[in-house]
Amino acid sequence: MRRSVDWKDTLCLPQTQFPMKADLARREPEWLARWEQEGQYARILAEREAAGAPRFVLHDGPPYATGGIHYGTLLNKVLKDIIVRAQLMAGKSVHFIPGWDCHGLPIELQIEQELKKSADKSGDKTATSDAESKGGLSVTEFRARCEAHAHKYVNVMRSEFKRLGCVGHWDRPYLTLNPTYEATIVKQLAGFARGGLLYRAKRPVQWCARCQTALAEAEVEYQEHNSPSIFVRFPLLPDQSAVQAVLGTQPASLVIWTTTPWTIPANLAVVVNPTLTYVAMPVTLRNGQQDRLIVAKDLAESFLKACDLSSDPNSWTEIAGVALRNLKDVRYQHPFITTPKSDKDFRLLFADHATTEAGTGLVHTAPGHGGDDYNVGREAGLDVYAPVDQRGCYTAEVPTWQGMHVFKANPLVAQALYDSGHLLNKPGEMLRHNYPHCWRCKTPLLFRATAQWFARMGDLKDPQSLRARALSEIDRTQWIPTWGRDRIAGMIEVRPDWCLSRQRVWGVPIPALRDPQTEEVFTSPELMDHIAELFLREGSNVWFDKPLHELVPPGLDTGGKPLSQLEKANDIVDVWFESGVSWAAVAEGKLVAENEKVDLYLEGADQHRGWFHSSLLAAVATRGHAPYKAVLTHGWVLDERGKIFSKSEIAKARAQGVKIDYVDPSEWMKKDGAEVLRLWVGNSDYQADVVFSQTIIKQLTESYRRIRNTCRYLVSNLYDFDPDKDAVAAENLRPLDQLALASLQMRDGLINDAYNRYSLHEVVRLMVDFCITCSAEYLDPAKDALYCEAPQGPVRRSVQTVLNAMLRAMCTWMAPILCFTAQDVADELSRITGKPYDVHGQIRPTPVTPKGDHVALWGLVRDGRSAILAQLEAFRAQGNKSMDAHVTVTPSAAERPRWQPIVNVMAEVCVVSEVTLAPSDATGDTEIVVSKAADPQCPRCWRHLPPASKGNHPELCVRCADVMAQAPKAG
Repeated sequence: MRRSVDWKDTLCLPQTQFPMKADLARREPEWLARWEQEGQYARILAEREAAGAPRFVLHDGPPYATGGIHYGTLLNKVLKDIIVRAQLMAGKSVHFIPGWDCHGLPIELQIEQELKKSADKSGDKTATSDAESKGGLSVTEFRARCEAHAHKYVNVMRSEFKRLGCVGHWDRPYLTLNPTYEATIVKQLAGFARGGLLYRAKRPVQWCARCQTALAEAEVEYQEHNSPSIFVRFPLLPDQSAVQAVLGTQPASLVIWTTTPWTIPANLAVVVNPTLTYVAMPVTLRNGQQDRLIVAKDLAESFLKACDLSSDPNSWTEIAGVALRNLKDVRYQHPFITTPKSDKDFRLLFADHATTEAGTGLVHTAPGHGGDDYNVGREAGLDVYAPVDQRGCYTAEVPTWQGMHVFKANPLVAQALYDSGHLLNKPGEMLRHNYPHCWRCKTPLLFRATAQWFARMGDLKDPQSLRARALSEIDRTQWIPTWGRDRIAGMIEVRPDWCLSRQRVWGVPIPALRDPQTEEVFTSPELMDHIAELFLREGSNVWFDKPLHELVPPGLDTGGKPLSQLEKANDIVDVWFESGVSWAAVAEGKLVAENEKVDLYLEGADQHRGWFHSSLLAAVATRGHAPYKAVLTHGWVLDERGKIFSKSEIAKARAQGVKIDYVDPSEWMKKDGAEVLRLWVGNSDYQADVVFSQTIIKQLTESYRRIRNTCRYLVSNLYDFDPDKDAVAAENLRPLDQLALASLQMRDGLINDAYNRYSLHEVVRLMVDFCITCSAEYLDPAKDALYCEAPQGPVRRSVQTVLNAMLRAMCTWMAPILCFTAQDVADELSRITGKPYDVHGQIRPTPVTPKGDHVALWGLVRDGRSAILAQLEAFRAQGNKSMDAHVTVTPSAAERPRWQPIVNVMAEVCVVSEVTLAPSDATGDTEIVVSKAADPQCPRCWRHLPPASKGNHPELCVRCADVMAQAPKAG
C-alpha cells in the first residue's frame, strides 16, 4: 500500500533568518557600533578617492550649540544625510563635515541665566546686578564658561545626530570657536575693508534692550503687540511768509500719527509726500482753541473720526503741487522742546515714504530711531539724535523721564501731549499689530541709533555695488524650490547696509582701535590680517588677554595718534557674518578648489534672510561670486494643529487645555529606534511645511512594515540561490519574468531620477507602491513557480533571478533613507550567499532602460489582469476559490491583438487554473466568462489541470508529477 504524502513537504517554501520584527531600538546601536568600528564611512571615501570619483559637497549650515536636537534639526540633518548617502551611492566622493555655531547671544544668555541662578541660590545680590559684570566674572572667565557650554552641547547634539544614522566627519567637525575658524572670520572681514565695503557710522539699528545688543535682520521675528496710537499736532511757527502765502495768517498745525510716543522727544522733522494732496481743516480743539489741521486729503475723514473731531469740508483749503512744494522747510514748534539745537531742526521735509496707507499722510521723523527717518535726516543735515541708552532708558537729554524705560514712558508721553493740547485723540488708545521682537528673549525691539560697523550694500543702479553683484549671483544659482530665488532677491533688493558689529563679549572681536577722547574708532586691513594670524596661533581670547602694544603690528598707521592714547575697541562680529564665511573656513581650498562653489546648501526656508543671505554677501564681497551652485530649502515642522512642533509651543498648547503629544527625539529613539523617524523625513514633501503627529507615524509604521515584509519575502525565497551560479540570462527568462524585470527597471529609473532631483518623498512613494503592486501583480502569482517547480529547475531559477534583482534594487532604493533596514537585508544576503554585500559602499548601477516591447506588454498584462479580476469577483463571491476558475476571453476584433501576446501568462498572473482565448471574435465588446475548471484539482499545486496519465503519482498534474519524478525520495 502506497504511503500517503504530505505534499507541503515537497514544496520549496520560504526559509529565512531575517526577523519579521525589526527590534530597531536594540539593533540600531549595534549597527552603528559596527559601522564605526569598521570605519565604514572612511573606507567608502577612500574607495571613491582611489577611483578618482568626482566630489560632491553638501556644506552643512551650523546649528547653535545650545541644547539637544529637536524635530526641526532632525528633519534638517536627516535630509542632508539622505542626500549624502545617495550621492555616495551615485559614485561620488562626499566629504560631509558637520558644523556648529558656537558664539553669540544664545549661549551668552544661557550662561548669564546659569550665573543668575547660582547667585540667587547663594544670596549674592550684587553678582548679577550689572548685566555687564557677567556674574562678577572677568571677560576671560565668562568666555571660558561660554566655550565649555558650547563644547558640551556640541557633544550632545553630535551623539544624537550619530544615533540617527547620519554619516560624516563627526570626529573633526567645524566649530566657529576654533582658532582656525576665528582667523578666517577676521581675514574675511579684512576682505570687506580692503574692498571699501566696511565703514563705521552712527545710525539706527534694531536694538534689544534686554540683551543690550544690535540684532541682525535674521534675529528679528514679528509677533502681535499692543502699541499706543496717538495723533499729535505740531503747530507751524507764525510769521512765516511761505506759510502765509499758502494758508494766510490763521494758526495751522501739521498732524502726525505714530505708535511710538516715546520717540516724540527725539523728533527733529515732519515729512510729507510732494505728490499727495493735503488739506488744512478748520477745527475747534478740546480747549476751545481754533486751529487748522493739515492732513492728507484721502485720510481726512478717517482722521476726524479717529479723533472725534468735526470740520466742514467746504471750509478746507487744498494744498498740492506748487503750493505744497512752497512749504518745504517751513518750521514748527516741538511739543516739548522750546529751543532747537540746530537751525536745521523742526522743519517740514519731503519724502516718498509718507503715504495714505494709514495715519495722516505726514510722518513724524526721528533720525535716531528709524531707517527712513535716518535717510531723510542725513539728506537734510539733521543730527542722528537718539536720547536712549543701551538699556532702553531715556538719557539726561530727556530730563522729565530720565532713567525710565521708553516703553514704560509711552503712556506718560501721551498724557503730557494731551495735557499740553498737542494730543488730538484720547490717551490710552491702543493698536494691535505685528511688531519686531528679539528672536531669543522675545522682547519688543527698539530702533536706536548707535555707532556700529556696517557693510555697504550700495545702490542697485551701480553694477559694481555689493547689492547689484549679489543679485546677479542669485540668478546664477539653482533655487529649489524655484520661489527661493524671488524670496532672497526681494530681501537683497531692499535690505539696509549690513550691521556687522554686536555689543557682547562671547564672539570674535572686531580688531579696531578707539580714541577714548574723541570716541573715534578705526581699523585697517593690515591690522585685521595681523590679528587674524594671532587668532590662528592663540585663539581670539588673545584680544582680551594681551595689552594693545602686543597686538598691533609694527609700523601700523594709527592716523598720527600715539598708540598710548588709544585702546582696544570692544565690538564683536555679528554671528551671521561668522557662519556666513563658513565656506571659506571649511570648503574653499579644502573640499573645493580655490574660488570654486560648493554643490549644495540645504537649510530651512527662514535662512533666505539668514545663512543663505549672509553667505551670499560674504562670498560676493570677497570672491565676486556666490559660495553655492544650488540652494535647497525645507519648511517648518508643525503639529497636527498647524502650529510649530516644539517644546515651547506644545507647553503653550497644554496650558490652554489642548492635548498634543510631544516625545523628545532622543527618548523616541531609545524606545522605538530611528528608522521610522528617517522614513518620516524621507516621506515628507519637505519643500513645504511638514507635519509630525502620532497619526502620521502610525501610517508610516505600516509603510515600513510593508517594505520590511516585502524584503523578508524576497530574501526568504533566495535561501538556495547564488546569483553568480544560478542566475538566468535576461533573454532566457520566462516571458512573465521578463515583463516583471522590465517593470523593475522602469521603477529603478524613476527612483534614480527622484534622487537626482532631491525629491525624496517620490522615492518613498515609488518604493511603497512597488511593494504593493509587485506583491499583487508578480510575487503572489509567482508563488506557484517558486514553490511547486523543481528546486534547481529553469522555471524556479528564472523567478529567483528576478526576485534577486528586485531585492538588490530595493536595497539600493532604501539605503539612503532606511539605512538600518538596508544593512539588515544586506547582512542576510551575505549570509545566504557567503559573499559580503556592502550595500552602503556599492555604487548604484546605472538604471537600465527596459525594452520597449516588454514595457508595452507589461501594460497589456496589467490591463488584462484588471479586466479578469473584475469578473472573478462574482465567481469568488459564490464561495469558489480563484484556483477553481477557468477563464474564457472572447475578444472583440479590435481587442484580439491586445490579448493574443499575453494569454499564455494570464493564468499565472490572475492565479487561476487556466485562461483561454476563444477562437472567434465577440460581436460587440470583449466578453470574459469565468466558469469552474473541468479538470481535477492537483493536491500539490491546487490548480485544476489534466492529471498525469502515468507514474507514481497519477493524482498529480503533469507538472507536479514530473517534479516528483525528479525527487523520488520526497514521495
